[in-house]
Amino acid sequence: MGSITEKGIIERLLNSDEPSIRFKVLVNIYDRELKSDEIKKLQEEIRLSSRVNLLLSERGDDGKIPFHPYNKWAGAHWVMASLADIGYPLGDESLIPLRGQVYNWLLSREHEKRIRSIEGRIRRCASQEGNALYYLLALGLADERVEELAERLRKWQWPDGGWNCDKNPGAINSSFMESLIPLRALALHARVTGNTASRIAAEHAAEIFLKRKLYKRQRDGSIINSDFVKLHYPCYWHYDILFGLKVMAEAGFIGDERCQDALSLLESKQLPDGGFPAEKKYYQVTRKNKTGRSLVDWGGTSEKRLNEFVTADALYVLKASGRWL
Repeated sequence: MGSITEKGIIERLLNSDEPSIRFKVLVNIYDRELKSDEIKKLQEEIRLSSRVNLLLSERGDDGKIPFHPYNKWAGAHWVMASLADIGYPLGDESLIPLRGQVYNWLLSREHEKRIRSIEGRIRRCASQEGNALYYLLALGLADERVEELAERLRKWQWPDGGWNCDKNPGAINSSFMESLIPLRALALHARVTGNTASRIAAEHAAEIFLKRKLYKRQRDGSIINSDFVKLHYPCYWHYDILFGLKVMAEAGFIGDERCQDALSLLESKQLPDGGFPAEKKYYQVTRKNKTGRSLVDWGGTSEKRLNEFVTADALYVLKASGRWL
C-alpha cells in the first residue's frame, strides 16, 4: 500500500489502543464491510471503550445528560456527534433518551420561533439540524422525525447552495461553518433513503466549497481564514480543510479537480513518520462546567507529533482521492 512510511503508519494505527482508530482504518481505508463480524466485534469494543465511557459518563438514571443538548461540548448533541464519528455501533437503544433531548430542543416551539427570514433568506445555524440529521442516521437511530430535519435544511438552503445564520440583511453568501455539516447530512440522507431532493441539495451545497477550492477567496485566491488551513480534531461546528475534504470524500465529490489544492496542502503537513498533527484544538479537557469543555482528550496538539484521529481521517481522504493506494 504505497511507501514504507505509509505502510508503517497504517501498521501503527492498526495497533492503536483506541478501537475507533482501528475502525477508521479498516472501514475507511481497507473498505471492510460494516456488517462483517470483524467490524461488529470492533464496534462493540468501541462501545465499551474508556473514551466512550467518558463521553457518556454524565448521564443520569433517566439516560439523559443534565445540560442543554447544545452545551459545548458535553451536551447530548455533541456527544452523539462524537459517537457517530468514531464508529459507535448502530441502533443502541440506550441512546434514545439523548435522542429525545435533541428532538425536544430542535422540534420545540421555542426553537422554531428563532427561525427568521430576512431579505428572503432563512438566517439559521443550520449546522444544528445538520449535525442531528447526520448522527441520527449514522447511529441507526433515525425515525420519521428526521425527515423534518432534512426538509428544513432543503427549505433553508440559500441561492448559492449553503446556509448562514448572519442576521445582517446585506449578507448574501453562505457560511463555510454553517454549510459543511448540512452538506454532510443531506448526502448521507440521500444515500440511506434514496431521497433525490437531498442529493440535489448536497450537490448544490458542494459548490460553495469547490468553487473556492475549499479554502480560498474567489476574488484573489487568498486564504479565507487562517484556521481553515490548520488541522483539528474534533472540529465540532468549525471548518478546516481536512473536515472539508473528509465530507467531500463521504459525499462523493473528492474526485473533483477543485479539491486538488486542498489535498496538496494537506499532504504538505504529513510528518516524517507518515502521520499528521492536530495543529490546534477547540476543546479544553476539564470537568468544570464551562463552555468548550471536553471530558475526553482527543490526542492533544503538536506540530511535530501525530494525532491518531487526524491521521486516520487524513489517510482516508488521500486514499479516497487516489493520491495513494
